[in-house]
Amino acid sequence: MALTIFILRLFVYILASPMFLLNFLGLWSQICKKWFPHFMQRFTVIYNEQMASKKRELFGNLQDFVGPSGTLSLLEVGCGTGANFKFYPPGCRVTCIDPNPNFEKFLIKSVAENQHLQFERFVVAAGENMSQVADGSVDVVVCTLVLCSVKSQEQMLQEVRRVLRPGGAFYFLEHVVAKSSSWNYFWQQILHPCWYMLFDGCHLTRESWKALERARFSELKLQHFQAPLSWELVRPHVCGYAVK
Repeated sequence: MALTIFILRLFVYILASPMFLLNFLGLWSQICKKWFPHFMQRFTVIYNEQMASKKRELFGNLQDFVGPSGTLSLLEVGCGTGANFKFYPPGCRVTCIDPNPNFEKFLIKSVAENQHLQFERFVVAAGENMSQVADGSVDVVVCTLVLCSVKSQEQMLQEVRRVLRPGGAFYFLEHVVAKSSSWNYFWQQILHPCWYMLFDGCHLTRESWKALERARFSELKLQHFQAPLSWELVRPHVCGYAVK
């Protein structure tokens, strides 16, 4: 099996050699950062259609974590185009963080389409370093399809715990690696290097639930499920929330 994966992966490398050459020359990252928001704008529309019921279920109890202010303060990490906005409760105060500044124009459009929210600010930063957000300042942190691409899951989750107030919650919805006995896992292993390059650092083969289990939250509610998505490679998912 390992030899087969190596041979097929080598074949994929050859087919994708122009992309890897651009990366070697230091050009691919610039190209990817610009085109990726346009791709995500289209992808998230499809993703939301296919995952709407799961998102409504996941975010259905956000109001349970309203803090002493009486208004839910929410930080979304890796906000992208703002695809989650319509699932947030009315009056929610939203701050967004994303390392790619090219998402901002799409985010502004989503803000205009979701007047039920109080949008506060957009911060250009990585999830591993949210120094512009004060300690214990938010009721809820949300990330969807983000743990797959951060450089350090452990560091990001440490930052999440820092910015959450005591009793606050971290909500997540992430694609993960398939079961090792499945054909999906086989193809994930083969396509992962090209996938990582093409989709701005996204890992097909991460076991993100393990990082969540190690993150020292006081309570963790986590569910594994097969998402009803067209792309079989990203159907294995985990979702849930963790309480500080």
